[in-house]
Amino acid sequence: MEVLKEKVEEEEEAEREEAAERAEKGEKMMRPSEMQKEEIMTQEMIRDLEKKLSEIEIMVPEKPSIITKDTIDISKLPLSYRSNTPKEEHLLQVADSFSRQYSHLCPDRVPLFLHPLNECDVPKFVSTTIRPTLMPYPELYNWDGCAQFVSDSLSMVPLPDPLKPPCYLYSSTTVLKCQKGNCFDFSTLLCSMLIGAGYDAYCVNGYGSLDLCHMDLTREVCPLTTKPKEKVQEEKKSPPKKYTVKPPRDLSSRFEQEQEKKQQEQIKAEEERRLREEEEHLLEMENAKADPLHGLRVHSWVLVLSGKREVPESFFIDSFTARSYSTQNDHFLGIESLWNHKNYWVNMQDCWNCCKDLIFDLGDPVRWEYLLLGTDKSHLSMTKEDDEGMNDDDDVENLQDKEDEDKSFDMPQSWVEQIEISPEAFETRCPNGKKVIQYKRAKLEKWAPYLNRNGLMCRLTTYEDLECTKVLEIKEWYENREDMLQLKHINKSTGLNTDYFKPGHPQALRVHSYTSVQPEMDRVMEFYETARVDGLIKREETPKTMTEYYQGRPDFLSYRHVNFGPRVKKLTVNSAESIPRPKRLTVNSAESNPRPMVKITERFFHNPEKPADEDVAERVFLILEECIQLRYHCREDHITVNTCEFLPCTEVDSKGNKIMTPDMCVSFEVEPLEHTKKLLYQYEAMIHLKNEEKLSKHQARESELEVLEILKLREEEEEAHTLTVSIYDTKRNEKSKEYREAMERVMHEEHLRQVEAQLDYLAPFLAQLLPGEKLTRWQAMRLKDECLSDFKQQLIDKANLIQARFEKETQELQKQQQWYQENQMTMTAEDEDLYLSYCSQAMFRIRILEQRLSRHKELAPLKYLALEEKLYKDPRLVELMKVFA
Repeated sequence: MEVLKEKVEEEEEAEREEAAERAEKGEKMMRPSEMQKEEIMTQEMIRDLEKKLSEIEIMVPEKPSIITKDTIDISKLPLSYRSNTPKEEHLLQVADSFSRQYSHLCPDRVPLFLHPLNECDVPKFVSTTIRPTLMPYPELYNWDGCAQFVSDSLSMVPLPDPLKPPCYLYSSTTVLKCQKGNCFDFSTLLCSMLIGAGYDAYCVNGYGSLDLCHMDLTREVCPLTTKPKEKVQEEKKSPPKKYTVKPPRDLSSRFEQEQEKKQQEQIKAEEERRLREEEEHLLEMENAKADPLHGLRVHSWVLVLSGKREVPESFFIDSFTARSYSTQNDHFLGIESLWNHKNYWVNMQDCWNCCKDLIFDLGDPVRWEYLLLGTDKSHLSMTKEDDEGMNDDDDVENLQDKEDEDKSFDMPQSWVEQIEISPEAFETRCPNGKKVIQYKRAKLEKWAPYLNRNGLMCRLTTYEDLECTKVLEIKEWYENREDMLQLKHINKSTGLNTDYFKPGHPQALRVHSYTSVQPEMDRVMEFYETARVDGLIKREETPKTMTEYYQGRPDFLSYRHVNFGPRVKKLTVNSAESIPRPKRLTVNSAESNPRPMVKITERFFHNPEKPADEDVAERVFLILEECIQLRYHCREDHITVNTCEFLPCTEVDSKGNKIMTPDMCVSFEVEPLEHTKKLLYQYEAMIHLKNEEKLSKHQARESELEVLEILKLREEEEEAHTLTVSIYDTKRNEKSKEYREAMERVMHEEHLRQVEAQLDYLAPFLAQLLPGEKLTRWQAMRLKDECLSDFKQQLIDKANLIQARFEKETQELQKQQQWYQENQMTMTAEDEDLYLSYCSQAMFRIRILEQRLSRHKELAPLKYLALEEKLYKDPRLVELMKVFA
């Protein structure tokens, strides 16, 4: 600041000297006639100037539409919003002085954005509008969560003049209440949250591209469509063994392979050419619509410097879109100034190359001119040579530094109230509960929780073309679903639907992929194996097959594949006369007429407790051929495995029973000399396998029924759309709400009882006396008797009322019973149900009245005695009653 003042004074003195010299020379050289001409020309110029000035209309800046009488009442705002403290007035004077010096030294630069008006038309310094606040939500502790919250919660309002900063800068509390604002409102709120979370964040006043200023993301790729890069782990190649089996010779045609490769390359080149043409067409359209205000559009964003919160490198945050950018990004075209809650800095660097060459060392006064001396940014450090070259003048400089410290001015506290975000606002976020963002070939829609009856929270629609007319796929994210549905993926090109579930589904379903909701169609079901007793992981189904994958079973089953044959049509008596109907398979028809099984293939993991050559690895049940094929596991030192096949029985004995012969079991053993299997052993093995075949068929049939049950359950879940509500959500939880209302009702009744107990029971009788009249002994006795007799009559009346209601309900019930006896033979089932329901309710009311009457009879004498005791102890009657006694 002192350097600026000295420069200004020197330039003013030089201008005054030049003006004096010109005046002296003009007086000597100018003739009288020329002087008259000069005066006439001056007068004409003045008239012309006055005429032009009169034609200029001063446009008074109007308030944007975010502040209206309906949104917020300005009169109810705190005093700090409607006035300035002396310290703030001093700061505004310092800012005005700084602005004048800056305009004088840098006349080519635009005016600084220092003290816009707030919602109460009071000028406030921009740094005091920032209110650092740490939010009580874990999601808002990191910068990305804060930026996403600000982007979702507010609606964008464009600047009134795209070439100038706004005349108004509202408080963050008002912006959150209205849920809309311009780029400066967005940045102020985001900067307040980031500084509160511990980041070194600054609001930036600069220039941005057209897309950045208009929040246009139609040229950007949606982040949800980009897949994270998978780290490819290089497989460790095992060292080649000395004795290995050579692979079989490749007998495929190399010419066919080359032709197929050329065809694939041609298709790929055609696709790349098409994409390149689309990109070129898009670039041509963009160039045709070049922004005439490129580099002049004012925009505000947030700068986060490295150092705090382990930020390794400085970066920008666009508060409109919550996206982070490098400081070298082309969207950011220049910076005029930046500020935080402590100071204000002006950029003195050239932005001819956008922001790519800017150095964000705010302690460098050459690159960044600061407003206040009391800045937390240290100055540039000195080199060793400078440190060694310091002499005895250090004392003088230290004194100068002390004087500068005395002249320093601390930033006043923020005039904005504490920023508070209610749990409802944090949960809802989006204005009116919905927000739509258009990306390149994609559209993203967001909703607040419980806004949609089906629990839909987010929907991403991707398109095939740039005009977004041909839908490619749809992804829908759900929350709070009772069926635990988390994601639904619909591929329009293939017709494949995929549902993803969170743990907790009744059938332990994890993924369900299908093309049709009808049974016995192509579908894949994946399960949470830890939640199932049978260890099922995956089930694949086609119209003719069903494949299941298992893990962790005690029988070591890992795979089951079932082949089905064509369904046999069941003939009925009137089948020939029946009217033909369209063939559409339903759940009931699939249950009543299942598909016949043709072949069952099962595979097993190796049981370490059994020898490998005796442990079955695969068994195949050929049901129609009545044949069973076995394949055993392979030993570690073998390359072939044992096999066995049981053929159907063809020979019979004298009684007609099928008997087993050695030809029925065909086996291959790697080492047959180790043990010989007798016919009895083969017979027992075949009987065991027959039982296993029945069990496998039963399990396969159970799997079919389970698929039908899951489809039926999914149909019911999709129709119901039931949502779960947490027990801590007292507003949406009906049970919790009813319990709370019941507790409040009980407390209210208890309060009424306490108030009733504190009532003056002698007040109606004391009102009969004249004002100021004293009680006599006879009057006290009469008051006591009247009070007791009145209370006794109340008890009797209450008992009579209960008795009358009891008799009325009894008579009504008797009438209904008599009517039932008379019309019993002609009654319908519905009338009989109504009669039984009425009898049940009437008996319930009669029992309640009977209990109330009996309880009243028990408590009435006790209440009478309690009142009599209170009267004897009443301080207004106790003395007179004693005298009377």
